[in-house]
Amino acid sequence: MPKIQQGLNSLINSSSPTSQAQQIAPVRVKFVSLNGQEEPVNWAKYGKFLGVGGILFEELNNPGGAPLDSLSWAAPLHSNLKTLPVLNEVVYIISLPNPSVQNDLNSGFQYYYFQSVNIWNSVHHNAIPNSLKDQPSNAENYEKTEAGLQVQSTEQDSINLGKTFKEREVRNLQPFEGDVLLEGRWGNTIRFGSTVNNSSPSNSWSDNGEDGEPITIIKNGQTKTDDDSWVPQVENINTDKSSIYLTSDQKIPIEGASISYKSYDTPPENPNKYIGEQVLINSGRLLFNAKNESILLSANNSINLNTQDTVNIDSKNKFIVDTREVYLGSKDATEPVILGDKFLDDFQKLLQQTISLTTALTTVGTPIPFVPNIAVAQTATKVGLQAQSMLSSITYYKSKTTKTL
Repeated sequence: MPKIQQGLNSLINSSSPTSQAQQIAPVRVKFVSLNGQEEPVNWAKYGKFLGVGGILFEELNNPGGAPLDSLSWAAPLHSNLKTLPVLNEVVYIISLPNPSVQNDLNSGFQYYYFQSVNIWNSVHHNAIPNSLKDQPSNAENYEKTEAGLQVQSTEQDSINLGKTFKEREVRNLQPFEGDVLLEGRWGNTIRFGSTVNNSSPSNSWSDNGEDGEPITIIKNGQTKTDDDSWVPQVENINTDKSSIYLTSDQKIPIEGASISYKSYDTPPENPNKYIGEQVLINSGRLLFNAKNESILLSANNSINLNTQDTVNIDSKNKFIVDTREVYLGSKDATEPVILGDKFLDDFQKLLQQTISLTTALTTVGTPIPFVPNIAVAQTATKVGLQAQSMLSSITYYKSKTTKTL
């Protein structure tokens, strides 16, 4: 009875475009094309930048060790969503049309690969050693592999994951009913989730509201815990490195860095008590930079700047506050600020009249024979000199930077 080829061999040897397009097969990743530095020959061979993200692969029943230039090539299946594998991960490939199919329907095909097979159920990596490597009888192992028998690996060394990819302890994200999760390899995640009352394990956003209220959580970096590395993790806005929460009707237990609201008659709700739709951004540092235009902060109620140290405003041109009332020092401030120009105009007139008065007072004394009043004259002279000095400096009393109505 003739031996029927299955898996990758049937895909490779198929000459029918229809059968090629219907076949998929698992392969092991041996190289991922990212730039032209590591493998310049293959970089040029597969289109340079047109081949970015492509892989060189070997069949699973191959003992390994073949030179890269003898391996087959596969491009990412999707153009706008790429999940690049690491070395020794298993991916599925499929033969589909390439640009030359318009000229030749029989040969215008190439391999494309799906994302890595979830062998270990790990977001970090799913690489697996080649169980056929360095085995005594490769021919025997080929037969066992084709027959579906498991071949135990004797490879004890750490598996090669790539040039810069180093294995770390990265935990999966804990799913809840109905979640859609996007997880990177390094603890960077996006959760499209909802309120889940009485969830197990518990989460920090389901203490309020009804099941199904939507929440979106973007997280970069995980919380370090003493749990085993295979135990999934729930987001923690206070200990994860950087987070963005978009809520609908949830209460998020965020620990505000500064929550003093003494400037308010009616202070806002404490951040960890507020229930409702809001966007929370939490990280070690926040930078908002509008490189071409403006940053506009708009609120129906109030805008609060709250810090444990200082509030600093630097401007190369003007600092403008347009409002009905300004309180400095306290919300209970009562003393009004003097209008500089109006006051100094009146003050200038007062000084001029004071000088005239003191000049006249220096001549005050008894009648003929005239005897000046020394006490009055000396005092008048001092007052006149002081008034003249202040009058000469009248323009310096006005601020060069601060103006008011």
